Amino acid sequence: MSAFGAALPTPKAILVASAHWYVNITAVTAMKVPRTIHDFYGFPKELFDVEYPAPGEPEVAQRIVDLVEPTYVGLDEDSWGIDHGTWSVLVHMFPRPTCRSYNSRSTPSYPSSTTSISALNCTSCGPRACSS
Repeated sequence: MSAFGAALPTPKAILVASAHWYVNITAVTAMKVPRTIHDFYGFPKELFDVEYPAPGEPEVAQRIVDLVEPTYVGLDEDSWGIDHGTWSVLVHMFPRPTCRSYNSRSTPSYPSSTTSISALNCTSCGPRACSS
């Protein structure tokens, strides 16, 4: 995965549909500093020590919400973050989330809960969410 990530252009943002954030509504993380979530147990301490400090960009999260209308997608401003279904992949593809600047910060990551949002909506809204 690290070779694959290195071969990609640095993204402006990453939208992840995480099966580890399964709630009764569809939501997108909309906080400036999403926490790294260790939503597992029984694994080595080294995994619990992993932190993936990718910043959020609430304005892009709002744009994602706007783009998928009329489908309802909520903004999670304080309860979730970047779960291991997200950071366990991104830490290999983009091991230093602060290495590339995006509006003077690193590449934002937007975990999305999995419920009613379709894969088609997810793949088509990404490029439009990052355009001005």
